[in-house]
Order: sequence, then C-alpha cells, then structure tokens
Amino acid sequence: MNHIDYFERIKMALIVQKYGGTSVGSAERIKNVAKRVKKARDEGHDVVVVVSAMSGETNRLVALAHEMQEFPDPRELDVVLATGEQVTIGLLAMALKNIGVDAKSYTGWQVAVKTDTAHTKARIEEIDGDKMLADLKAGRVVIVAGFQGISSAGDIATLGRGGSDTSAVALAAVLKADECQIYTDVDGVYTTDPRVVPEAKRMDTITFEEMLELASLGSKVLQIRSVEFAGKYKVRLRVLSSLEEGGNGTLITFEEDQNMEKVVVSGVAFDKNQARINVRGVPDKPGIAYQILGAVADANVEVDMIIQNVGCEGTTDFSFTVPRGDCKPTLELLNNLKNTIGATEVSGDDTVCKVSIVGLGMRSHVGVAAQMFRALAAEGINIQMISTSEIKVSVLIDEKYMELATRVLHKEFGLDK
Repeated sequence: MNHIDYFERIKMALIVQKYGGTSVGSAERIKNVAKRVKKARDEGHDVVVVVSAMSGETNRLVALAHEMQEFPDPRELDVVLATGEQVTIGLLAMALKNIGVDAKSYTGWQVAVKTDTAHTKARIEEIDGDKMLADLKAGRVVIVAGFQGISSAGDIATLGRGGSDTSAVALAAVLKADECQIYTDVDGVYTTDPRVVPEAKRMDTITFEEMLELASLGSKVLQIRSVEFAGKYKVRLRVLSSLEEGGNGTLITFEEDQNMEKVVVSGVAFDKNQARINVRGVPDKPGIAYQILGAVADANVEVDMIIQNVGCEGTTDFSFTVPRGDCKPTLELLNNLKNTIGATEVSGDDTVCKVSIVGLGMRSHVGVAAQMFRALAAEGINIQMISTSEIKVSVLIDEKYMELATRVLHKEFGLDK
C-alpha cells in the first residue's frame, strides 16, 4: 500500500512528523518544513512535529562544553545540549504562523517527557499527552523539541545521539498516531550506505526485525531505540526525504513480505564506532566474566561482541567491544581492577570496525556465514571477532578494510541487482 492510498483510506489521520538536523539546517529549510506541515494540515490531518537541533549545532555545543571541562559534568552538559532543539521549535512555530498555520512549540520538559536520571543517554519512562491533545483539538500544530525530557529528579535530560527519532516514536505511541514519519536527508532505507556503495538500492518495505538489526549494527537511518519503541508499541514507521518532494520512502512493517524467501540478505551495515578491549591471563573460573563485565556495565558502558577463549593452564583471555568513545574510560577502569580480577594484561584497540549482513531469509538458508567469510578471505580481510543471531552475521575487522568489505558483501549477496 503506498503513501497516497494510506492517507486516502484514513481521511483524517494523526501524523507525527520528525525532521532531523539536515532538514532544519537553515532558515530556508525550516520554511520548507513549515510548507510541508501546512500541506498535511490542508489535507485535513492533525500534525505533531518533532525536530532536532540545526545540523552541526549539537557538535558545536559539545565542543564548547569540552572547552570548559575535559569531561563535562553530565547534568550541566544536558542543560547546554537541550538548547539546540529549543531554537528549532521556536523558529518552526514562527515559520508556520507566518503562513497562516496556528502552531505552538514545547520543550521536552514542558510536554513532560519523563525520563530516568542517566544524563546524556536518558530513557523515556512516561509521556503526558494531555497538552498536545488539547492543542490538536483546538486546531493547532504541536511542535515538540526532540532528544530531551525531564528526569525523575526534575532536571533537563537528553536521550543520546539521534534521540529525536525516539522522541517522535514515543509521542506517536502515546498519541496513538496513525503513522510516524521520519523525514531525513535520505529518501528511505537502502541495502547499504549509497555513499559507500553507489549501487545500493532503496527498499519499499523492510520488516521491524531487519530494521532493528540494521539500526543496531550501525545503519544511521534510524536510531535503534526508536525502532525498539516502534516495535514494542506497534507504531507504523515510514522513512522519507525532507529534501525531495513526493516519493513513498520505506515503510517499516510488521508483516513479512511474500518475497522474503527469495532474499537471503537484505542489507549490509557497518559501524566505525567500535573499540576492542582485551583482558589477558585471567583465572579460568566461574564468575570471572561477571567480574569484568559487571564492572563495565556499572560504569554505564554498552558491551557488544564478547569472546572468551578456551582455558589453558588455569587462565583464559577475554575480549569484548565497546563504543569507541568509551574505550579510554573502560581501559582505565579495568587497569584499576587488574589485580582484583587477576589479569596479566589489559589492552585496547580503537582502529577496528564492525561489518554485518542482515536478512530474514537467513533463517531458511544454510551456509550464509561461510559465504560471507569466503568473500572476505578472497580480499585478504582478517576477521578478529564474529557474532551471529538468527538473522544477522557480524564480523570485527581492521577499520581500513571497512568500505572494501561493505562493497564486496553487497555484491556477493546480489544486493546490487
């Protein structure tokens, strides 16, 4: 079912539209967003808009914070970061009023997007939809600052990079919206990043499971938490281009396509934001993995791939990956624990990347991993770590081979066809 059919079927829909930093990157682009919102209003739909900070603004604010403190205080950093979206909501409300559309802007804390207290990567716990529903009933467009909320301690909290996607999906869930449209600088979800592989193809539909894997594996189109939210609350998600008119984008569906059987791999993802941590010579005994990873988890660091080698002479080696920015703090933490856990050496490598293949078709096809490894071996690419699930295979490789591996795998599994 395409975009037009969908809205013809639901004459009056409640739509949540989210516009990313590039889409609101200049005064001109904000005016274009206003025109797009007006078009949806003129068609008779209720519209809630979630916006990010203007492109580059969050990086600018982070840089300013680092000029004050090497490791900025998380609470105060959130106070600074939340201003980026506040600028955009006010400007968009003005742009809409200027073309005759009644609009009202809200920061995350005014709507009452309630979060936990994990500053700079807070999680949404509850949203109060009453104010927004009252405004919609009064015929207004509601504009909400993405990426932010108010913590249970009453402080401004931000949701982490790409958190505006999560804000939009969470609002769509609370308001029981008919569709959540994520407007971005690409016109949908591709088989891989077209900037790396020009032959990449846009998909009309993709299942939630596949999108979840692609998002978790480094595909930057949607933030993983937003896809998790959408899956949990059955929010219809559509990715569209804010820079081009028309087009149906990619619909993320709950139903498996009838052609799924034919496609073994539907996408290739890559992620540079990886660092490998090695803990060598730890005692090979029960509880050692918990001692190491428990301490890392307590420091609020996410661990991805994990390998524990076969024990030899009473000791074993342990390796795992963390986000690149967490490499240094994790090494410091484990070096302080070195004697407690009985390790002979703690080391790290942040010149690695993760490349992954994803597809529901893997469930019913054997030998997919072997085919992947063979293709990489033919190019002389060494695999350092492997992780698999029912519908994905990921490998950790040297960062310098990332683009080559992506191109080779995209071709190997016929995604350029």
